[in-house]
Amino acid sequence: MYYEMTIAGLTRKLPLFPVSDDLSIAAFIMLGDVEINEAAAKELLAKAPEFDIILTAEAKSIPLAHEMARLAGQNDYVVARKGLKVYMEDPLVVSVESITTAYEQHLYLGKSDVEKLRGRRVLVIDDVISTGASLNAIEALADKAGANIVGKMAVLAEGDAMDRGDIIALDKLPVFNPDGTVKD
Repeated sequence: MYYEMTIAGLTRKLPLFPVSDDLSIAAFIMLGDVEINEAAAKELLAKAPEFDIILTAEAKSIPLAHEMARLAGQNDYVVARKGLKVYMEDPLVVSVESITTAYEQHLYLGKSDVEKLRGRRVLVIDDVISTGASLNAIEALADKAGANIVGKMAVLAEGDAMDRGDIIALDKLPVFNPDGTVKD
């Protein structure tokens, strides 16, 4: 089963996957889709507040962060990593449980990334905001780093997330019944 939608002017068929006995979600995988990353980056930047640097979580939104930074004339962005790397000095860490991952994850920032964020206007971006768990973890990590979050953006807001007053998204992604119909 698929859900077809237009995202940043481009039509995509999103496969549906069950996350529980009574709930399915549409998988929006922008990793590897150059066209959707370019189009979404352009539309998000048009809605973005003024910022100094972009922060995102590993991995699906990395190409989006790259394209947004490039279009904004910036030479860098920061990625909160999902694994501790040997080169990460004095790492900051937070835990996160995402609806699309079956286990608790951790997000890490090394000292060099913390220095890029400290005291700066940070724009947090993601591909999809759903329950807000990943977003909350990124915010907690940014707070630990001394960053000033000026905006939170996503290409899509899933379910009720579009009604949040604290995020900007290009469009709403519905959630689904097991038979593929949109949940009310």
